[in-house]
Amino acid sequence: MRRQRIVVKIGSSSLTNPNGQLSMDKLTEHVQAISELKKKGHEVILISSGAVAAGFSALGYPIKPTSISGKQAAAAVGQGLLMRGYLEQFQKENLIPAQMLLTRDDFSNRHRFNNAYSTISELLKKGAIPIINENDTTSIQELTFGDNDMLSALVSGFVHAHILCILTDVNGLYDENPLKNPQAKRYTYLQEIKPELLAVADEKGSKVGTGGMKSKISAAHTALSLGVNIFIGKGTGVTKLLDIMEGKGDGTYIGSFQSEASMPTNKQWIALHSTSAGSIIIDRGAEHALLFLGKSLLPAGIKSVEGSFSSQDVINVYNESGYLLGKGTTNYHSNEIEQVKGHSSSVVKTTLQKQKTEVIHRNNWVALPKPFIYEP
Repeated sequence: MRRQRIVVKIGSSSLTNPNGQLSMDKLTEHVQAISELKKKGHEVILISSGAVAAGFSALGYPIKPTSISGKQAAAAVGQGLLMRGYLEQFQKENLIPAQMLLTRDDFSNRHRFNNAYSTISELLKKGAIPIINENDTTSIQELTFGDNDMLSALVSGFVHAHILCILTDVNGLYDENPLKNPQAKRYTYLQEIKPELLAVADEKGSKVGTGGMKSKISAAHTALSLGVNIFIGKGTGVTKLLDIMEGKGDGTYIGSFQSEASMPTNKQWIALHSTSAGSIIIDRGAEHALLFLGKSLLPAGIKSVEGSFSSQDVINVYNESGYLLGKGTTNYHSNEIEQVKGHSSSVVKTTLQKQKTEVIHRNNWVALPKPFIYEP
C-alpha cells in the first residue's frame, strides 16, 4: 500500500462511555489504531470531537448541557481532559500530538486559511499528529461549522487527503433507517452522494454528539467535491483503520478511489469559504467557454455588473437566466468592467491600459455544482 494522507474523524459517541464521560479505553484504542497507520508510513490528521462530552460531568451537569454557555463551559474543561488523554497515549506510541482549535473564521479569512494549511503541513513533515477540533469555547453560531463532520470534510479537502474516515456508532449508510426497518440494506460502496439519502438519514445524533447521519452525508458530499474519498462506519481493535484502508472496513465507501487530482487549495477557498463582494452576468458564449472549454472570462462576454467591488475580490458569476455558475477572483474593479463590458480585448488594452485582459483567469475560477441542501 502506497503512502497516503488520511484524515480520521472520531465522534463523541466513539470516545465516551454510556454515561457520556470520556472513555480512556476507547481513546487508547483509537490512538493505537492511528499508530498502526503511522507504522505503515501514512500521514494522519485527527479530527476529534469529545471536548463537551468529556467536560460536562466534571462541572456537575447530569447530562450534556443544551445552552451555549453550558456547552462552552464544558468544552473549556473537556478540551484539556481530552488532550491530556491523547498526549499520554500517543507518548506511549512515541508519537507527538499537536492541538489545533479552529473556527469558521479561520477558513473565511484567506491569510488564516493559508496559515492553517502551512501549520498542518509542517506538523506532518515533522511526523506529528495534528489533532483538530472546533474552538467550542469561543465560537458563536454564525462562525461554527455546525459539527465536526463538516470540519473534517473541509480539512480533508485543503490538506489534499486521499481518504476521510468518519468513525461513528453506525456501520455505514442504509437505504432505509435500520432502527425502524431491520431489513434495511446497507450500501457498501457508493460512487456519489445523491440527495435522496437525506430522506432516510436520522435527524439527530447520539446523546453526546451533535452530528447525525445527515451531517455525515453532507460532509461526504463536500469532501467528494474536493476530490477526497470517504469511509463512514465503525470498527474495533487496533487494526480497524488498516482494515478500512485495505477495503475491509465495516461501513460504506464513497468515491472513485482513483488517483484523481484534488481541487487546488486556492480554489477551495474561493468555492467554500470566500464572501462574494459583487456579481456579474455573462452571455451564453462566455458561459460555454467557462464551463466546457476551460477558458478564462474576458470582458466581451460580460452583460452587466452588480455591486461595487475591487480588484482581487471574489465575485459571483451568473448566466442570463439568473443561475449561479460559479465564483472567481476578479482582476478588475467593478467600474472598470462597466467601461469595457461587451468589448474586445484590443479595446480593453486601449481603454484601461491593461496587458492582462482576463476579468477572471481560469486558475482563479470555480464552477459551482447544483446546491446540495443540508441544514444542521
